[in-house]
Amino acid sequence: MKKKLIIIGALVAVVAVALIGFNRYQAAEKEKYTINFWSPLTGDDGAYMDQIVNEFNEQSGSDYTINHVITSDMYTKLSTVVSSKSGIPDLTLMHSYKVEEFVNSDIIDPVDRLVSYQPELEESNYLDTAWNAGKIGDTQYTIPLDIHASAMYYNQDLLEKYNVTSWLDDNIVTFDEMMSLAGQMEEGDYVVNNALLSWVILAQIRNLGGAISDDAGNPTVNTPEMKEALERIKALTDAGLMTPYGEDGYLMFQGGNVLLSTDGTWTSTAHDAVEGLNWGVTNIYSTSDDIATNRAASHMFGMLKSESRTEEKEEVIAQFLEFVRTNSIEWAKAGQIVASKDILESDDYQQYPQSFFTSTPEEEETLYIFDYVYFSYVLEALDVYSTDIAYGELDMDEGLATMQQYVEDKIAEVAR
Repeated sequence: MKKKLIIIGALVAVVAVALIGFNRYQAAEKEKYTINFWSPLTGDDGAYMDQIVNEFNEQSGSDYTINHVITSDMYTKLSTVVSSKSGIPDLTLMHSYKVEEFVNSDIIDPVDRLVSYQPELEESNYLDTAWNAGKIGDTQYTIPLDIHASAMYYNQDLLEKYNVTSWLDDNIVTFDEMMSLAGQMEEGDYVVNNALLSWVILAQIRNLGGAISDDAGNPTVNTPEMKEALERIKALTDAGLMTPYGEDGYLMFQGGNVLLSTDGTWTSTAHDAVEGLNWGVTNIYSTSDDIATNRAASHMFGMLKSESRTEEKEEVIAQFLEFVRTNSIEWAKAGQIVASKDILESDDYQQYPQSFFTSTPEEEETLYIFDYVYFSYVLEALDVYSTDIAYGELDMDEGLATMQQYVEDKIAEVAR
């Protein structure tokens, strides 16, 4: 009896080991045919991308499957896997301001091989602004998905109420025009909100002929142009024309109390869901009626260097990106300006509000992507300090010096 139990135990152990081995084999085989695609997309954006990925997987006829992995702290996780050289995604959706950083760190591959598999993944089939944001020197490192830009929404009913519909005649609302309503607003009504204020300030820097870096690559935040941009916005707050400090100006616009809302192209879907809100879209307000800038960025597909990504996977990745190029009308539903000219020029795309920004060559030129390698630090500084400066909570000169130092300190941290 004891001998039988020993034999049975041995057989169970053998079977268990075999099952473990089989499960590991299955996992390895699954991973072999899985293309891991990381993106920072969350909320509705993530759901729209999931839809595109699922449609490709269903119709591709390939043994390979695209696995869309969404993570809000993607760049932190990318740093970890790149350092360990383990778990690097096969495909990554990154922001345009990260491309040069990745190139300088020698962790991203050019897209030449993808184009060799799918020749339509070429410059002529994409918006120039989006394509060029992924080009460093003469080398193309990314394939663009979109341009997501700042936009200004207006409440048509309030424009009529205050008799200022003429502001939209040239699709450029100026500071002077907004200031003309000083002392004329009913209690609880405001001319403009403070949504995405840092993006608005960056647009004004360009409108004023300024820059956020010099020719040597040093940050230029504490400049006369930055000061003028902030002073003009502070004039709006001092006059009581901008929504109050600490209040949610975005929701106040949706509540029908604000003429103009400076948020992003992607928020059109939320505005559209507000019953009774009679809205439209135009350019971000400007310092002058002869120039408009809509600060923009781009979501871009790229391949970080990885020894485990096979040529077979790259061929399927190229097929997926070609599928996106010809089927990204789904992405337009997220309020994004798609990069594919095939979609931009289609009748279906014209129903979306963001089509305004590609309606003419002149309008396309308003979409401006800052290519400074440390752009994200400049944006961080503005996000942290600009609202306090604009509302007088922080002294103007002190705030400018603090922002300059903030960016310099961030750059120094990277250099160490």
